[in-house]
Amino acid sequence: MKPRLTARQAGLLSCHVCGQLAQAPEAAGPLRCPRCAAPLHLRKPASISTTWALLAAAALLYLPANLMPIMITTSLVSHQVDTIMSGVIFLWVDGQWPLAVVVFFASVVVPLLKILALAYLTASVQLRSRHRVMQRARLYRLVEFVGRWSMLDIYVITLLVALVQFRGFATVDTGPAALAFGAVVVLTMFAALTFDPRLIWDPLTDSETADD
Repeated sequence: MKPRLTARQAGLLSCHVCGQLAQAPEAAGPLRCPRCAAPLHLRKPASISTTWALLAAAALLYLPANLMPIMITTSLVSHQVDTIMSGVIFLWVDGQWPLAVVVFFASVVVPLLKILALAYLTASVQLRSRHRVMQRARLYRLVEFVGRWSMLDIYVITLLVALVQFRGFATVDTGPAALAFGAVVVLTMFAALTFDPRLIWDPLTDSETADD
C-alpha cells in the first residue's frame, strides 16, 4: 500500500488555536493563521524540553504535596495536623471507605500516573521510537482527557474539611501541602498541553519518506 501524504509533507501547518490549515511559506519567516492570526509552527516550539521541565517541577512538588500537612484543625481542646494519607485513613476508619478510595485515587494515584505517562511519552518521542505508536497516541488522549478533570483533585481535598466531625468551636486552615498539590495539578495540565502528540508519528513518516 502506498503511504499517504501527510500535512507536513504537503507543506501545510495547522493552527494550534482554531485548527485552520495554512500553506507554509517558501521563504523562512514567521507565519500567522489566516483566520485567527495566531503564530503557526510545524510542531509546537520546544515541546520536549518544555514538557520535561514541567514534569520535573511536578515530580519535585509531588512529595511535599503528599508528605506535608494539607489541613490544620484547631479547636478549644485540640490541635490536629493532617496529610492527604492521614485524611484517607480517617475516612476509612470512620467507615466511609468509598470516599476514602476516591480521595486516594484522585489525590495520590492519578497525579503520579499522569507524571509517569507523560514522562514515558516524552522519552519515547525524544528517542524517536516507532514502537506501539497507536497505543501511545491513545495513552496521550487518555492523559489529556483526565487533565480536564484534574481540578477535581482539589475539590476532593475540600471534602475532608466538610466531613470532619467537630466538637465545639474549631477552625480549619490549609497547610503548605495544599499549595504544592495545586501546583502539581496545574503543572501536569500544562505538561499535557505543551506535549505535541504529532511527534509520536514523525519517526514513521520520516522513514517512509526516506524509503521513497
